[in-house]
Amino acid sequence: MTRQRILRDGSAIRPYRLGMDRNVAIIGAGVSGLTCGIMLAEQGYRTAIFAQDIGQQTTSSVAAAVWFPYHVEPAERVIPLALETYQVLLDLAGVPDAGVSMIESRQFLRTGKIDIPDWAIPLGASVIPSEVERSLEPFESGFSLRTLLTDTTIYLDYLNARFRKAGGEIHASVRFETLEQVDPKFDLVINCAGIGARELVDDADLEPHRGQVAIVPKIEGLSCAIVSDDEPLMYVIPRANDCVFGGTNELSASLTADPATTSRIVTECSRVLNVEKPPVLAERVGLRPFRKSGVRIERGQLRDGRTVIHNYGHGGAGFTLSWGCAREVLQMAAL
Repeated sequence: MTRQRILRDGSAIRPYRLGMDRNVAIIGAGVSGLTCGIMLAEQGYRTAIFAQDIGQQTTSSVAAAVWFPYHVEPAERVIPLALETYQVLLDLAGVPDAGVSMIESRQFLRTGKIDIPDWAIPLGASVIPSEVERSLEPFESGFSLRTLLTDTTIYLDYLNARFRKAGGEIHASVRFETLEQVDPKFDLVINCAGIGARELVDDADLEPHRGQVAIVPKIEGLSCAIVSDDEPLMYVIPRANDCVFGGTNELSASLTADPATTSRIVTECSRVLNVEKPPVLAERVGLRPFRKSGVRIERGQLRDGRTVIHNYGHGGAGFTLSWGCAREVLQMAAL
């Protein structure tokens, strides 16, 4: 990917009139929809986003949003997209008010020896010393990686503002039963509907993988993310103004927070950190759009002949893949 020249707010310097003859409708206002919107609007496309929920009501707002290719397939497809996104987020870490920062992420296993993925080695991943492992019961092995955190309470607002600055429009409380219902004046439709694509385009491969988290006050002295993927799934993500305790990953479409699950999450995270249980500021639930046949970035045609580009099925890696996927969408839009 050729690195774009960017302004101080992270936005790309717009080329002259590229894309100005296209009207683009994006379905979905989560991180995928907003990032695609920015990519297209900053290239001169007349772009509008349509969604039922926007901002802090989206599934994206529930995400821990640490850069890591989690729970998404297939690896040979998504790793290049993730690494491309890493480079963009690295640039955004230097942009005031973007909500992106470097953070150490420590990945652990409770039993057995953890393997460092090949893609993580060039990013400086290293084995965590045994004395650190012993200080965080009950882990047996782990590796550390310098990565990027996108604080959703800040970053989604940044994306929203940047999209609008580029001339984009956002229409909330809009629900389509089919993509053909999009106003015919939009000759290009981008499907970033997340789990909603299951019904919108009748994709039975798409599954809702439920994630529940607890938002707690900042934990004094905690400067790194701590993650364990083996059962029970747990992660602790320190943010600018609070801390995310998680989590769950279960096949379910329920968006109702379960008090017993919250109690388990807080108990486990507090035990790992060796701190007293903090008060719960909020309980949040989101549905990861996991697609059994893999992430879908694909150009096609609607029944009325208009062009559609699908961009969904990112599992637990929506933020991690966002800019790489948006670049592919932009390339397909130009065909």
